[in-house]
Amino acid sequence: MYTPENGKIWLATGGERVYLEPSMANRHGLIAGATGTGKTVTLKVVAESFSEMGVPVFIADIKGDVSGMCLPGCENKHIRRSIDTMGIEDFNYTSFPVRFFDVYARLGHPVRTTISDMGPELLSRLLGLNETQSGVLRIVFRIADDQGLLLLDLKDLRLMLQYVADNSAEYKIRYGNVSAQSVGAIQRALLTLEDEGGDVFFGEPMLEIADWFDWDDDGRGVMNILECAELFQHPLLYGTFLLWMLSELYELLPEAGDLDKPKIAFFFDEAHLLFKDAPKALLEKVEQVVRLIRSKGVSVWFITQNPMDIPESVLAQIGNRVQHALRAYTPNEQKAIRAAARSFRVNEAFDTETVLQELSTGEALVSVLDEKGVPGIVQRANILPPKSSMNAVEPAVIGTVVANSPLFEKYAVSVDRESAYEILSAAAEEAAAQAEEEARAKEEEKRRIAEEKERAAEEKRKAAEQRAKEREKAQKKAASKKKTSTVGRAASATMNSIGREVGRQVGKQLVRGLFGTLKR
Repeated sequence: MYTPENGKIWLATGGERVYLEPSMANRHGLIAGATGTGKTVTLKVVAESFSEMGVPVFIADIKGDVSGMCLPGCENKHIRRSIDTMGIEDFNYTSFPVRFFDVYARLGHPVRTTISDMGPELLSRLLGLNETQSGVLRIVFRIADDQGLLLLDLKDLRLMLQYVADNSAEYKIRYGNVSAQSVGAIQRALLTLEDEGGDVFFGEPMLEIADWFDWDDDGRGVMNILECAELFQHPLLYGTFLLWMLSELYELLPEAGDLDKPKIAFFFDEAHLLFKDAPKALLEKVEQVVRLIRSKGVSVWFITQNPMDIPESVLAQIGNRVQHALRAYTPNEQKAIRAAARSFRVNEAFDTETVLQELSTGEALVSVLDEKGVPGIVQRANILPPKSSMNAVEPAVIGTVVANSPLFEKYAVSVDRESAYEILSAAAEEAAAQAEEEARAKEEEKRRIAEEKERAAEEKRKAAEQRAKEREKAQKKAASKKKTSTVGRAASATMNSIGREVGRQVGKQLVRGLFGTLKR
C-alpha cells in the first residue's frame, strides 16, 4: 500500500513493516506459491500501490478475479482482522481506473497485432515449427519486407507463402531454398492455429502499447487488464502473445536510466508458460529483454506456482520476491523448496525451508531491495489486504466500462486495408487476365490462319471445279461439233444418193427422143 509520507509501497507486515522501494521496482519481482496461498491478493496489493503512485499497470487476468479492481472492496471479517492486526489507519475501500482488453473481443477492447509486427521468431514458436520450417518462414518474411508487402492477417501470410513457393526458383540464389514440404507444413500449422481461434488477433487496428500509459483525474495510473480465461486454454498462444506485448513495450520506450518510480508495471500470471518448450534462441531473447527493459523504466512481475518454473537466467534479474507457501509431496517438490529457500538472504530467526511449508494463506516470505539495491533479509510477513473488490465482476459491468472507455471507438471496428493479399491477388488477376488475353490472341491468330487456309482451299476447289466445268463444256462442244459434222456428211451422202436415184428415175421417166419427144 502506497503511503505518500515515506514515498514507499507498504507491502506486508511481520515483525516489522516491509516496504518496497519504488526506485528498485524496475529490478523486477516474483510472486510465487502453491494454488490458494494468496498470490492474487499480493498481485492486487502491489498493482494498486503502483496505480496510487501514478504508475500505469498491465495485468494478465487468468481467473477473472482481477476484474474486481474496477469496484471498491467490501468489509469482511478476514480483511477487518488484517486491518486491525497490522495497525492500518485510514484504510478506505476504493475502485481503480480500469480498462479491459480481450483477444477474443468478448470482455474487453479487441487486442490485435499484425503478422509483420509479431515477426517470424514468435510466430514460429506459436506455430510449433521446427528449425527448417522456421528458416523458411524467416525467408518469407524477408521477401515480404524487401518487396514492401505488409503481412497483416493470416490470409496475407497464406498467400505470401504460396507466392514464394511458386517462385522459389527465382528466390533460391538470393534467399535460400524454400521447399514445398516446409511451406505445406507451415500452411497446415496455420490451419490449426485458425481452428483454435488464434486468427482473431491478427489484423488492424493494432493495439498501441502507448494507450496503456494513461491516468485518471486523480493522477492514478490506469489498470490495463487483459482477460485471459479463454486465451489461457491455449497455453502456447497465451505465452507467445504476452511475449509479443513485452517486446513491443521494450521497442516503444526510450532509455530512461534510474528513475524514482517505474514508468509502467507489467504482471505475467502463470509466467512459466512464457518459457515452456521455448527454443534456446528465444529464451536468450527473453532474458535479454528482461535484463535491458529495466533501464527503460519497466517493472516486470512474474506470478507462478514454483520459482523453478522460471529459467535461472531470468531469476537472476529479479530483485524483489514474495514467496507464498509451497507444498512438498514428491522429491521434486522437496528439491524446489530447498532451491527457493536458498534464494533468500538468511534470517537467523527462523529456518526458511521449514517456514516455506508452514505459511498460511495470505502469509509469505518477503525479500525486497533496499534503496541501494541490496537484497533485504527475508521476512515472514502477512500481505496487506487490497482496497478493491476481491470478486470477479459480471460481464455487464465490464461491458459498461468498455463502452465508456475513450478507447472504444478506436478499437471497436476492425479494418482490412491493402496488404500482401490484395496486392498479390491483384497481380495474380492481372497476370491471369494478361495470360487470358494472350491465349485469346493466339486463338484468334490460329482461327485467322485456319480461315485463310480454308478460303485458299475453297478458292482452289472452286478453281478446280471451274476448270472441270470448262473442260466438260469444251468436251460437250467438241462432241456436239463432231456429231453435227457426222450428220452433215450423212445427210449430204443421203442427198447425193437420193439425187442420183432421182436422177436415175428422172432419167428413166423424162427420156425424150431424138427429136424431143418423150419416151416412155
